[in-house]
Amino acid sequence: MTRRLLAELIGTAVLVYVGCGTATQMFGFPSSGFSEASGVIATALAFGLVLMGLAYAIGPISGAHVNPAVTLGMLIARRIDPMRALGYWCAQFVGGILGALALWGTLRGSPTYSKQSTGLGANGFGSASMIRIDWAGAFIIEIVLTTIFVYVILAVTSKRGMTATSGLVIGLTLTLVHLVGIGVDGTSVNPARSLGPAVILGGLAMHQVWLFLVAPLIGGALAAVLHHAMDPETAAPSVPASTPRPVDGGELAQAH
Repeated sequence: MTRRLLAELIGTAVLVYVGCGTATQMFGFPSSGFSEASGVIATALAFGLVLMGLAYAIGPISGAHVNPAVTLGMLIARRIDPMRALGYWCAQFVGGILGALALWGTLRGSPTYSKQSTGLGANGFGSASMIRIDWAGAFIIEIVLTTIFVYVILAVTSKRGMTATSGLVIGLTLTLVHLVGIGVDGTSVNPARSLGPAVILGGLAMHQVWLFLVAPLIGGALAAVLHHAMDPETAAPSVPASTPRPVDGGELAQAH
């Protein structure tokens, strides 16, 4: 269990450091010269590619959830037991904060960096949104995108769907939802990814983070319900929750 929790902590920290680090460089530094379009593409690819790597690197150890919404979906789908889910949530949130702290420690060495103006790739709505979306619009898109993302994960990690390319599919799906959502609210679909930067930045990011904690969890739960309704045969776990799973790649793409 300790190895699984450590894998989730490190994996979430890496996801935040790489993904939010790319977002900060693309959008946070006015003198960087990147256009909004190139920033959206680069950030979406960064999140997708790092998750793809994590799926294959730590998937055999923990399933590479690195996302409380994914863990909730897995719990409702009875792929993991409640105690493991609780441990994963703690590890993921701590990992998200540590990843954001490491990113801040890196970027603060730049003379042009400012927590207030540059940020850390935090999610937001209203004045913190590229299109000035209100909270209701951000809430809806987070639920929709998280539902899509977690549903794909549940499908490709089921008894029928799991293949050697599951990690690739999951990484590309995360890229896709980021392409849709970055301009709206920065794309969360992951409460740990949102909480980490908000804790370090404080202020508006911390004031708005509630939405990016609640909405993705709703989306993760909806994805599990939809998966069971649409394909109940594959919704059941391939291994009983009480049975230890071998570290042999069988959990490869229970990712993000």
